[in-house]
Amino acid sequence: MLILLPPSEGKTPATDGAPVDLARLWLPELSTARKRVLSRLVAMCKRSSARSVADSLQVLGLSEGQRGELARNAELLEAPAAPAVEVYTGVLYEALDAGTLDEAARAWLFASAAVFSGLWGVVQLGDRIPAYRCSVGVTLPAPVGGLTAYWKKALKGFDPDGPVLDLRSGAYAAMWAAPAGSAALRVLHERTVGGVPKRSVVSHFNKATKGRLVRALAVEGAAPESVDELVTALRDLKFTVEEQPAAAGRPRQLDIVVADL
Repeated sequence: MLILLPPSEGKTPATDGAPVDLARLWLPELSTARKRVLSRLVAMCKRSSARSVADSLQVLGLSEGQRGELARNAELLEAPAAPAVEVYTGVLYEALDAGTLDEAARAWLFASAAVFSGLWGVVQLGDRIPAYRCSVGVTLPAPVGGLTAYWKKALKGFDPDGPVLDLRSGAYAAMWAAPAGSAALRVLHERTVGGVPKRSVVSHFNKATKGRLVRALAVEGAAPESVDELVTALRDLKFTVEEQPAAAGRPRQLDIVVADL
């Protein structure tokens, strides 16, 4: 089983440790592609003229008050690295709370979850990376260009074994299309309005529920061999799972329905 996660915009920098070693990241065949993105990002963020800084902020979608992110990116080759699960913060990763998992659950998590990233392509949660700022929607200088198209090409041969559970947001899902037979999941909040049940997607709660769901699977050490077995595992963990119709050749569509925010 492989769970696909988005990164978080917020990241916690490592305070010490060796810098990233591209050859030791998951899927080392992506090393050349990663190096190309990393070098273009670092070079862009090292530019110091007022015009260049303004351009770099615009490329990365940052405000003037976020100039510190450029300085951080400029030092990525030397910056201390830490396990990705400690670098990524935000609602999903706070709910996952991997630091409180026991050794067996952390081992399961490191083997069963992968994060899609504008900078790294795909990494596992145990991979050591520095904190960075580079979303997949960025367009870097040639020959990299738009990162969505760049990684879509680089990941063309990515073919994980076993069932795939896709928890990525739309921008990161565009990097690699989950195959037919996988499962895409969304979270719906159900509440009663005027005596009528209504459902909606709530972004913050959607992320938190996904984090708790991954944590529950890790604690259980779940090992489903199909999406049907995954659905059974989630229901056994007391999640309300409903399946929606999906187009032929597309991932199966699962809804997790929750009542409490």
